[in-house]
Amino acid sequence: MKNDFRKMEDEMDRLATNMAVITDFSARISATLQDRHERITKLAGVHALLRKLQFLFELPSCLTKCVELGAYGQAVRYQGRARAVLQQYQHLPSFRAIQDDCQVITARLAQQLRQRFREGGSGAPEQAECVELLLALGEPAEELCDEFLANARGRLEAELQSLEAELGPSPPAPDVLEFTDHGGSGFVGGLCQVASAYQELFAAQGPAGAEKLTAFAQELGGRYFALVERRLAQEQGSGDNSLLVRALDRFHRRLRAPGALLAAAGLAEAATEIVERVARERLGHHLQGLRAAFLGCLTDVRQALAAPRLAGKEGPGLAELLANVASSILSHIKASLAAVHLFTAKEVSFSNKPYFRGEFCSQGVREGLIVGFIRSMCQTAQSFCDSPGEKGGATPPALLLLLSRLCLDYETATISYILTLTDEQFLVQDQSPVTPVSTLCAEARETARRLLTHYVKVQGLVISQMLRKSVETRDWLSTLEPRNVRAVMKRVVEDTTAIDVQVGLLYEEGVRKAQSSDSSKRTFSVYSSSRQQGRYAPSYTPSAPMDTNLLSNIQKLFSERIDVFSPVEFNKVSVLTGIIKISLKTLLECVRLRTFGRFGLQQVQVDCHFLQLYLWRFVADEELVHLLLDEVVASAALRCPDPVPMEPSVVEVICERG
Repeated sequence: MKNDFRKMEDEMDRLATNMAVITDFSARISATLQDRHERITKLAGVHALLRKLQFLFELPSCLTKCVELGAYGQAVRYQGRARAVLQQYQHLPSFRAIQDDCQVITARLAQQLRQRFREGGSGAPEQAECVELLLALGEPAEELCDEFLANARGRLEAELQSLEAELGPSPPAPDVLEFTDHGGSGFVGGLCQVASAYQELFAAQGPAGAEKLTAFAQELGGRYFALVERRLAQEQGSGDNSLLVRALDRFHRRLRAPGALLAAAGLAEAATEIVERVARERLGHHLQGLRAAFLGCLTDVRQALAAPRLAGKEGPGLAELLANVASSILSHIKASLAAVHLFTAKEVSFSNKPYFRGEFCSQGVREGLIVGFIRSMCQTAQSFCDSPGEKGGATPPALLLLLSRLCLDYETATISYILTLTDEQFLVQDQSPVTPVSTLCAEARETARRLLTHYVKVQGLVISQMLRKSVETRDWLSTLEPRNVRAVMKRVVEDTTAIDVQVGLLYEEGVRKAQSSDSSKRTFSVYSSSRQQGRYAPSYTPSAPMDTNLLSNIQKLFSERIDVFSPVEFNKVSVLTGIIKISLKTLLECVRLRTFGRFGLQQVQVDCHFLQLYLWRFVADEELVHLLLDEVVASAALRCPDPVPMEPSVVEVICERG
């Protein structure tokens, strides 16, 4: 290592000596060439100046040649390079002449550029190039700004006219997706080009220029939106949302670019408002569809209930009809939810907007569509109870029964299921108040109660009419001794049995009070009891009516009061009890308006015993039937001048034979 470093040190000494010699030699050369270098620099400056002078002297001919060849950009660049020098030395005659020649040529160039610009045959980039060259030539910017927008207006209005022609009555309009594609590529694309070129060319105009562009975009954009809304309105009758949502998505996407370029014009916001308005209209369309589907189900039920009677055949069971209606409505609800769910799909450009993430889901779909339909369904069902003289009178009682069960099923399970399904699909995030499930369930239960109560009234009215006519059309004073049960009583029992079967198809049995072992004979024993015998006692004569009436009224004070129109519960026993109460109360009131002979009273006794034999098994408390029938016979006895009751054994034989 010592030997290597010693050798390196010797070489470094020699290198330093050589560098010193080179530096000295270079200094002597520079001193020798200094004079020549200064002369060369002066000559180079003179050469450059001569070249500039040559360019200036040749400028008129170069400009003329460029104009003739159509190289307008090159001509403008030449003019721009020479403008400052010519203005600086315009006091010199030679430069003044060159400047005058250039001004003449430049004026001709500007005229040709304006002519080319006004013809408008070229596209937007070429138009922008013309304006850029004119600005470089010093043309007034404000005037060019107005001409640029006027020229662009012509091109964009042609696009709008093309779109409007597609909406005309004669040719069939293209599908909505094709229409929005045409508008997006034509009008919206052209507007983007115009806005971009305008902002680049006239950026120096400041707020005044920006306001012109904003007003321009708002006017033409408004006309475009009006055409789009006209086309979208034609889609409101269609049931498929997929094509409509795709068209709205493309329409919304296309307006992002002009919306960003022209934020002050509010184009993006206007497009979003159109999409939201269409979404709200589609919700209304689907709500109407659900209502129509429900009414269609009711029509089908009416036809199914009427057809068997017309053909004399047995029709479908109420349970089957109820299942068909429930499944049909539920399928329509699910289809509507699936259709409107397309508006909130992640791939749709507007689905992340606040409206579609909040209000559309909660207030639109949940409240407007689902809750609105459920309430509409309840209102439609309740309408069958509102006008019994007109609408309710023509409503089949079985339809009232079916609707009441449908509403009750909605209250117990369906409403909760539908709203849970809606909340899961639409992920309701809006904090706006929504209708609780319990509130809807209460409304559905109240509707079911009203329908069932109306069913009881309608069926009770049918049986009451038979009983009323049977009492009012008979001459009770001159009637013959009873040998049979009247046919109307048999019909009452038959109809009550049919109603019992009908109600049993949809409702559970219900709870009855414990029955006595001799329920079928209770009426007979009641009529032969001490208090009945008291009424039929030989001491009861027409000469002492006041005492007997007083005794009857005192007896009523201690008897149990019967509420004929008491609330109906959701079971078969309660429904039949209500119908029988209405029927027997009507019979009682009709009996009170007639006068009976001896045999008339006995006929009433036979009829009431027959009713007792069969009606007790339909009611919750058999004592109710006993009391009402007891009142009927007692009332007939009070209105009989010769109240001689038939022997109980004879009554029993006649009823068993009947």
